[in-house]
Amino acid sequence: MANPSAAAARRRRATGPAPSLTGPASDVHPVLRRATAPPAALDLLAQARAGLDEATALETPNERYATAHLAALRTAAAVLAARGRPEPTPRRRARIRSAWEVLPEIAPELTEWSALFASGADRRARAEAGIRGAAGTRDADDLIRDVAMFLRLVERMLVLQPVLPQPRRNGEEEGDGDGEGRERRADREVPDAS
Repeated sequence: MANPSAAAARRRRATGPAPSLTGPASDVHPVLRRATAPPAALDLLAQARAGLDEATALETPNERYATAHLAALRTAAAVLAARGRPEPTPRRRARIRSAWEVLPEIAPELTEWSALFASGADRRARAEAGIRGAAGTRDADDLIRDVAMFLRLVERMLVLQPVLPQPRRNGEEEGDGDGEGRERRADREVPDAS
């Protein structure tokens, strides 16, 4: 007589992946779960979100621009807090570098974002200094929109990272000794219909 649990496993496999709550199943391979981002990174993301909300509520373009740019900087700092590593040589440690210079080394996928925000650092300095016309209304609106997108991207990258299955060591079978490992071995022996 066939093992009922092996037949159930074949039925589950034949019906396809479980539906995803975050989008179509075809675009998500691993299960998305809350990752264990360091508390410092999560705190910086919260500060960036609050700063972006504040920038949206401010009235003068200079204040809006400077506050939004600071939110982008805090977002980059969150990535550095989560993925950063110490500089390899004392000479490199002695040189002070901006977050926008370091970010592409730590997270190459954010290189374009880093270049975008690095190009606005001088304008932010002028806006913070109160120089009239340092940032216009459109400059501030565009930056707020860009920072919001950057922040969402980084939040997804750091907080909702996919949890990948751990590789098995050779000779080690899955299961906890209650027959679960044998069931999985039986599933592997059954040819897939697709």
